[in-house]
Amino acid sequence: MNPLLSAEQAVLGSVLLDPGQLAHLDWLAPDHFYRPVHQALFAALRKLRTDGHPALATKEPVPLSWVTDAVDEASHHVRGLTAVSAHILISACPRPEHAPVYGRMVLEGAIHRSVTEHAIRLHQAARADALQGQVEGALHHADVLAGVLGDLARRWGSEPSPVAPATPPSPAPVAPPVRADQVAEDEQFLLAVLVERPKAMDEVVGWLRPGDFADPAHGQLYRCLGALHHRGEPIDRITVLWEAQRRGLLADGTLTAEQLTAICDGIGPGSAEWLGEQIMRSSVTRTAATSARAIRALAENETLAPGRLINHALHALGSLDEVRARWQTANGHPAPALPPTEGPPTARVHAAVARSTPRPAARSPERPGPAYTPSAARPPSRTHG
Repeated sequence: MNPLLSAEQAVLGSVLLDPGQLAHLDWLAPDHFYRPVHQALFAALRKLRTDGHPALATKEPVPLSWVTDAVDEASHHVRGLTAVSAHILISACPRPEHAPVYGRMVLEGAIHRSVTEHAIRLHQAARADALQGQVEGALHHADVLAGVLGDLARRWGSEPSPVAPATPPSPAPVAPPVRADQVAEDEQFLLAVLVERPKAMDEVVGWLRPGDFADPAHGQLYRCLGALHHRGEPIDRITVLWEAQRRGLLADGTLTAEQLTAICDGIGPGSAEWLGEQIMRSSVTRTAATSARAIRALAENETLAPGRLINHALHALGSLDEVRARWQTANGHPAPALPPTEGPPTARVHAAVARSTPRPAARSPERPGPAYTPSAARPPSRTHG
């Protein structure tokens, strides 16, 4: 039995048995349900409540019209829903007064799904940007994901705060880098320019880091150049080779003398700043894709509580924020302001964090009996505001 499916059925069954439970589920939305038929039925129940259905006012057992009218309303938006389906949902509810707890389970499943969907979109945008040599799409979807995480945290009743997971997630295997040959060529060209014209280090050293290089060997060589520049020592092919040896890069096989020679030979004119910006573009999209894979792995871990999932996902976005800040420094662009995200009212937050403490039912829950209010006598529907 699927726990999430059981929770969705229990929420709907509790409301069908006791319409008063809707008052404890204001924070739950139809799109939090996974199955479209459940989404339509919950939306129909909320609409009947807004329209003032007679079942909400009676002190008698819940009239059958509450169930039949809900099914009729939902049937306008989805197929396959019958009165038999509604009674199956009713039988799936152990205790109607536990509706807020069942709702929390539905919300928890929705949070995992939402984070997964936005992580996939971020990864797709990063791959597309890498192909086009852009970064705007990846950064936009990263902002959207950060906003979604903040909204979900408030809806769950917690404060968003980046927290590193005790055990790093195991993302899916990394796909081959997009435009890998072009990226490697840009990196080699930049290193050659910096060896040939050491003063060009001043153009990139403030924002380009070794980790921005896709090839770890290129990053280590850039680190050697940065160390020589920082100490004020001369930079040429011999001093770079010596620095690489001192750092053990030749001994452990990270670099070879032949690789250094190949990088330093055949250099032509080039702009270190422009090449550095190309490398930064690649670093932004690569970091965005890595963060997206890590967040998706977190979201697909069903044992991870929503609060921890949200905080770990925010932590995974932190590395992209750091690279983005340096990218904006390189281009002289200020950081974009995120649009404000409104959280649910405090009462909804309290309802969302409700535990299993039984709530007194609005009336004694009973199975629907004969209709006390004929369907023809119910008030005309009004537009749900």
